[in-house]
Amino acid sequence: MSRAMAKKVYIMDTTLRDGEQTSGVSFSEIEKLNIAKILLEEVKIDYLEIASARVSEGEFRAAQKVIEWASKAGYRDRIEILGFVDGETSLNWIKDAGGEVMNLLTKGSHRHLTQQLKKSTEQHIQDIRETVSRAGEMGIRVNIYLEDWSNGMRHSPDYVEKLLDGLKDEPIQRIMLPDTLGILSPLETFEFCRMMIEKFPKMNFDFHAHNDYDLSVANVEAAIRAGINCVHTTVNGLGERAGNAPLASVIALLNDHLKRPNSVNERKLAMVSRLVESFSGVRIPTNKPVIGENVFTQTSGIHADGDKKDQLYFNELLPERFGRTRKYALGKTSGKANIAKNLEEMGVHLDPDDLKKVTEKIIELGDRKESVTAEDLPYILSDVLKSESIIQHIELKNYAISHALGLRPMATVRISIDGNEYEEATSGDGQYDAFMNALRRIFHKLNKPFPALSDYTVTIPPGGNTDALVETLITWRMGREFKTRGLDPDQTAAAIKATMKMLNIVENDNQVF
Repeated sequence: MSRAMAKKVYIMDTTLRDGEQTSGVSFSEIEKLNIAKILLEEVKIDYLEIASARVSEGEFRAAQKVIEWASKAGYRDRIEILGFVDGETSLNWIKDAGGEVMNLLTKGSHRHLTQQLKKSTEQHIQDIRETVSRAGEMGIRVNIYLEDWSNGMRHSPDYVEKLLDGLKDEPIQRIMLPDTLGILSPLETFEFCRMMIEKFPKMNFDFHAHNDYDLSVANVEAAIRAGINCVHTTVNGLGERAGNAPLASVIALLNDHLKRPNSVNERKLAMVSRLVESFSGVRIPTNKPVIGENVFTQTSGIHADGDKKDQLYFNELLPERFGRTRKYALGKTSGKANIAKNLEEMGVHLDPDDLKKVTEKIIELGDRKESVTAEDLPYILSDVLKSESIIQHIELKNYAISHALGLRPMATVRISIDGNEYEEATSGDGQYDAFMNALRRIFHKLNKPFPALSDYTVTIPPGGNTDALVETLITWRMGREFKTRGLDPDQTAAAIKATMKMLNIVENDNQVF
């Protein structure tokens, strides 16, 4: 079947509900609103599950705020809220929040029904029918989650069939099939989803994967191949335990492997991933497919050489699709091709002998497990080639930082720029902030541009020793983003070293290259 003829796959993203069940994650009202806006307006998600009814007053206010915006923007019918079989309690909560779609949580396995609810199948069906009927009277549409459906299909398939047979004539929009505990294999997922579709052809089914066996995306693929046309995701795979199916990976799967139409804008996936990373406080692993920092970085020199000759190590996941660029890392596995590509981006061309010397130095640093970035290259060039083309224009002559209980930290800083010394003293919210404020004051008086700090990461090697080296990685933004590192037993000193490296990179930028 051609892509044009294939049925569209719909995405229901539950970052703001199921994703918020990640340990330690709690989005504020404003954070939920902004994530919702980007997912619907920029990423073009089809449905958005934003909350669980009855959780808290803060959850209610956040849902109200999102729904108020969605109503004005024309998205209200795409906002969904998890509710419960509890008479009118959840329905009133959703109605008061302004919602019009409830995802009703029911029991998808006989064990959950008897052990948690202690009811018969007939009683549960009747309770669900009454909730659906009351929802209709209140103008609320209903989808149904079959909680623990995967265990239900393994151990009590007759119960699952009886439950759905009792609900098949109810005005239910979609039946959601969750692998609640992440237990399924792709083969089971395919078989179970196919059984549902064949036995209840008039029902619309969603599939909701969890990642406990690292099979969530594979199970999504199996579900779609079985005939499911709506799947659930979370941004960055957030969720309870091992999380849910990651949005970016699912979209790459749909576009490249399954060739199935969908509404998602690939170029916005990295952006929303970074936003959710920031709001959630859960860092994206560097090797996370599609969105990880390293996934479009070639480390091996032979790969860089192959790319240069005929893109031999490219696959369909081109970084430009996701608003990103390909990089060539520097380290002990770097070959001359890797290093040459980084130098070319800087406008530097070396003869073969010089390139060999630089390559040997980078490999030596990599063997010592020292991090090497493109921004380190000017310093490596200067060290290896004894070149005067890269001058240390800015030198830190002296600094004094004080911190006393109840008083703002103070910093006095003296630097030399091309032999001229400048000194300033100021305070800050922390020791490093005070140091930065003094530098900014110097640069402001000299009418020199000063980059903005966009990210600050501190890494301490394992072991727990108090004298361990601290690596500070700072991301700067001034027209482009670049990173500098500092290494020192003292965190503030490491940050200062990274900062001085940044100042010389900026100062040298136009003069060296």
